[in-house]
Amino acid sequence: MPLDIPGATHLHSGKVRDLYEIDPATGEGDQHLLMVASDRVSAFDFILTPGIPDKGEILTRMSLWWFDQLADLIPYHVVSTTVPERVRGRALVVEKLDMFPVECVARGYLTGSGLTDYETTGEVCGVPLPAGLVDGSRLPEPIFTPATKADLGEHDENVSFEHITGTVGVETATALRDLTLTIYARAEQIARERGIILADTKLEFGARPDGTIVLADEVLTPDSSRFWPADAWQPGRSQASYDKQFVRNWLTSDESGWDRAGNTQPPALPAEIVEKTRARYVQAYERLTGETF
Repeated sequence: MPLDIPGATHLHSGKVRDLYEIDPATGEGDQHLLMVASDRVSAFDFILTPGIPDKGEILTRMSLWWFDQLADLIPYHVVSTTVPERVRGRALVVEKLDMFPVECVARGYLTGSGLTDYETTGEVCGVPLPAGLVDGSRLPEPIFTPATKADLGEHDENVSFEHITGTVGVETATALRDLTLTIYARAEQIARERGIILADTKLEFGARPDGTIVLADEVLTPDSSRFWPADAWQPGRSQASYDKQFVRNWLTSDESGWDRAGNTQPPALPAEIVEKTRARYVQAYERLTGETF
């Protein structure tokens, strides 16, 4: 349930974040929104229970750190970290943007839905790849593999670049692709210097009234990216990770007893899985930023 926040009106809830309209009396209501990162965790398009303690704060801190690393590449939507006391540490005042209806995904390694597509067609989102690749293979070069933005409870669908051009136009689609790959290249290098492989990441962009493209939502967190310890990388198997892949792996194990092929709500996460997932999020934050959570 969304929180009751003084001076803010709830607008929308996603899988993890809640958006609020700021009281116009503050002078910010027309241009800005309050974005709150919850401790909710999702997998396979289901919101799971319970949440992961401190997750919202970790995601917010990590996004702020990454926005700073990318500031010379693209403007970002954060206006202020001064927020109501109740959501301090996990909320941001952000620009109100016209969001593009596309998940902008960059992949440097083959895994997840990309691997599934490749095993079926030899391609990912219409991009042909060499034969013989396996789970965890490094791609010859990073690729742009967009997906449609699905409503809560629905499934994002991988689509081709041509599909995106039909949605936002060739010029905008090209700009989104180029920005996504540029950001991935910078982030992949930073992560690698810290002993982490950035296998893939999902970005979201919006436009200001003047048409300027702005980096929005969260960026390069364990929710939107796959982070692998570089010293444990071994193609041909599921990789050790610092992200919510740990939760996905438990859900698809015999231990959970959940049938992914059905449409029933997954079971509650055991306390051990919650604790270990939180530990992975903290590890990712501390290892990337060099800061202590």
